[in-house]
Amino acid sequence: MRQYKRGTQEDYFQKFGSDENFSIAYRKMRRIKGFYSHLKIFIIVNVIIIVANLNRDLFGRGADIYDSGLLDWRTYSTAIFWGIGLFFHGFSVFGEDLFFSHEWQQKKIQKYMDKERASFKK
Repeated sequence: MRQYKRGTQEDYFQKFGSDENFSIAYRKMRRIKGFYSHLKIFIIVNVIIIVANLNRDLFGRGADIYDSGLLDWRTYSTAIFWGIGLFFHGFSVFGEDLFFSHEWQQKKIQKYMDKERASFKK
């Protein structure tokens, strides 16, 4: 499979290798792909950690839910701190477009202009 991917990448570089826009788009695609890989690993690892802590605490001691790890800080601390890092990774990849993209801004401007026209016609 890696041979196929390498061949495909080389084909793209042969077609568009001198194009600066292609180079920028390719780097952006690689960064987005890296972020989604990071997100996938984050979800898998933290689900395993949380389930392992809950199973150990619930079934290991036979304790009730308040004595178990369900409400324990240590159960979720890895997910919280890693989640903060993942947030910054996402912000570095998507930048300001993460929340307020150019398309969103254009839609809002159009919405307010339409609203203003409707109120002016009344």
